[in-house]
Amino acid sequence: MTPQDFLESVTEQIPRPRIGRVKLSSKDVESMLKSTPPRSRGSGKLFRRILDKGIISYTEYLFLLCVLTKPQSGFKIAFNMFDTDGNQIVDKREFLVIQQLQAGLPLKKLFGLSHDKKNKQVVSSRNELKPLKDLVSLEEVFSSASGRTNSEDKMSADQQAAERTVTDTTLLVHFFGQKGKEVLRFEDFRLFMENLQSEVLELEFKEFSKGMPTISEVDFARILLRYTLLDRSEINECVERVRERVPHEKGITFKEFKQFCTFLNNLDDFAITMNMYALAGKPISQEDFQRAVKVCTGYTLEPHIVRTVFIIFDEDGDGHLSHHEFISIMKDRLHRGSRSYLMHSQSRWEAFRSCVKNEMKSN
Repeated sequence: MTPQDFLESVTEQIPRPRIGRVKLSSKDVESMLKSTPPRSRGSGKLFRRILDKGIISYTEYLFLLCVLTKPQSGFKIAFNMFDTDGNQIVDKREFLVIQQLQAGLPLKKLFGLSHDKKNKQVVSSRNELKPLKDLVSLEEVFSSASGRTNSEDKMSADQQAAERTVTDTTLLVHFFGQKGKEVLRFEDFRLFMENLQSEVLELEFKEFSKGMPTISEVDFARILLRYTLLDRSEINECVERVRERVPHEKGITFKEFKQFCTFLNNLDDFAITMNMYALAGKPISQEDFQRAVKVCTGYTLEPHIVRTVFIIFDEDGDGHLSHHEFISIMKDRLHRGSRSYLMHSQSRWEAFRSCVKNEMKSN
């Protein structure tokens, strides 16, 4: 896929259809990679600058989906997962290995360390993964025992040749340079993750703001709910509730919208905090909500956006929130609706039933 395809897949409820398959020659790919901006030119518009002049692999797609849902506190953890030898830098090989583990592909297949026919077969399902003992251990891949010199830490000629079999992508060139010799430090990694999150949120916001500095409270409700598994009638009820209870539009700025969406990346911590109120049998007020957000994120949301959230989810108008329902729905929003099937489990029957239910209501 291209960077443009990726942006559409996470910002559009129904990505535009593709007619046919684009075939790229080696020269086409080479030209794309040569035009890839280096890390020094990274920004919150990187993917929009590249659009269809780049390539992204499937494993990178999974990685980028994970980036969108990572809280700030998880950036360092994610970086350390790539930094397998603990030297505070990530090189190209480390990045490739963890990507393949994430996608469930055997490391032996990635680096060509085995010529056994069985290992050359394509993995047909993520549920058919081999046990970790069947994968090449990270020690075998990196051979980076402490106390070795730089020359001893170099890859063998066979491993280098195997690495060259991996096709370069726009992301690899952006991170590690045209020759793949550059390294990624945590600050580079953190900045990339922040920029990508901001870019996707900005695209969503601009779709509804139409060039204005704010979006309406009704549009805010539509943005929050359009990726969820709620059916159309339930979404319409929430939207109408906001329309009725907010007669005078104040508007929500991009800063407020981004702050709220950043909070959603901390939903797991927020759920723990909310469970404390549930155990005490205490209903959740706006003040309780704000306090829990502050505990999880270190900042306070704008009171107006919290009031709007309560209106969206407070069906009976008693001023309290059902946090279980809120968290469940917002997790679907966080994982972009249909993309959530890649991120958390749901039975096929439930997915099928939800699809049929939506179609029946639309007819």
